[in-house]
Amino acid sequence: MRDKKILIGVTGSIAAYKTVHLIRLLKKAGAEVRVIMTPAACEFITPLTLSVVSENPVCIEPFNKADGSWNNHVELGMWADLFLIAPASANTLAKMAHGMGDNFLLTVFLSSRCRVIAAPAMDLDMWNHPSSKSNLKILQDRGVIILEPATGSLASGLEGTGRMQEPDIIFDSVNNLFGTVSILKGKKALVTAGPTYEAIDPVRYIGNRSSGKMGFAIAEALAAAGADVVLVAGPAHLETPYGVTRIDVVSASEMRTAVKKYSSRSRLIVMAAAIADYRPVKASALKIKKSGNLQEIRLEPTDDILEGLGADKTKGQFLVGFALETDHELPNAIQKLKKKNLDLIVLNSLNDKGAGFGFDTNKVTLIDKKGKTETFGLATKKEIAFRLVKKISSLIT
Repeated sequence: MRDKKILIGVTGSIAAYKTVHLIRLLKKAGAEVRVIMTPAACEFITPLTLSVVSENPVCIEPFNKADGSWNNHVELGMWADLFLIAPASANTLAKMAHGMGDNFLLTVFLSSRCRVIAAPAMDLDMWNHPSSKSNLKILQDRGVIILEPATGSLASGLEGTGRMQEPDIIFDSVNNLFGTVSILKGKKALVTAGPTYEAIDPVRYIGNRSSGKMGFAIAEALAAAGADVVLVAGPAHLETPYGVTRIDVVSASEMRTAVKKYSSRSRLIVMAAAIADYRPVKASALKIKKSGNLQEIRLEPTDDILEGLGADKTKGQFLVGFALETDHELPNAIQKLKKKNLDLIVLNSLNDKGAGFGFDTNKVTLIDKKGKTETFGLATKKEIAFRLVKKISSLIT
């Protein structure tokens, strides 16, 4: 992060006090920091405080009413390597999504050419409101990285999601973004995500509870790090991350075909999908009626896509697998790592509260080819993804 130019945007939120510590972390890491505040932000923290910690004047208005000197929004937008808006209020996010420019911070956002990260802070009902979700989707589709807020006690006295992420977590996300982009820039990556559905008849299927959130977060983190990402997704009701090419599939057979098409050209492959191990021997062309005559469904194994990739792995290719376990977690993961010729395996345990299928959070242990382990404590899947990408970038050669 040394010598990186980071522009901090501060909006009207009680979480603005956290920005002081965030700026200190960025400065300590060697970044040059400038700050823009909205007028509402000045009600929560003084410009003097942020000017002192950033060691630069704070911009609030487009010009100084006393002497007419002008703050050039275009110049600031071009100066920055990163525009980090923390905290980002619901009001500011809405204006960003709809192209409004009624304060200096927004005009800089509209003029910026760099990556933008927003760390929302608001009450839980505001965070969950359909208009907020729609605004976030618009911004993500345009390439803004959203650091989803944490869950805990809110200023309203309620408990829930809406707290701005802590400064050290935001710092890690920024550091990960800068730390991986030079290594992964332009490299082709293939990611799989979500479940597969194996048809019993036109109505029913064999599947699992995978939401695809972890795989989608990894695809997003890789794209943010500059990689050229293809995402092969099983049935998942998630938005395609910005800059990612998405291929939708349903069955394990379809996923195998898509993976085979893109694997040979991929420098990095991350197999995060929960692919079915078995499928019905024969799917019925018509819906099976509830007649009481169906005694069993005969199953056959699906092709082991990950094992096939390990067997065909070319020199310099980096292959990552996932292991979801309920017992003997570490030995089972190590066995899978070796058997399938992986470079890294990500272990999930269903015994960890808040981790695994269906959650927005995860807790994982990474195991590399030398048997070294590293555990990432419970965090959002997006944060886990950025940390995983940073780890991969340190191992890839």
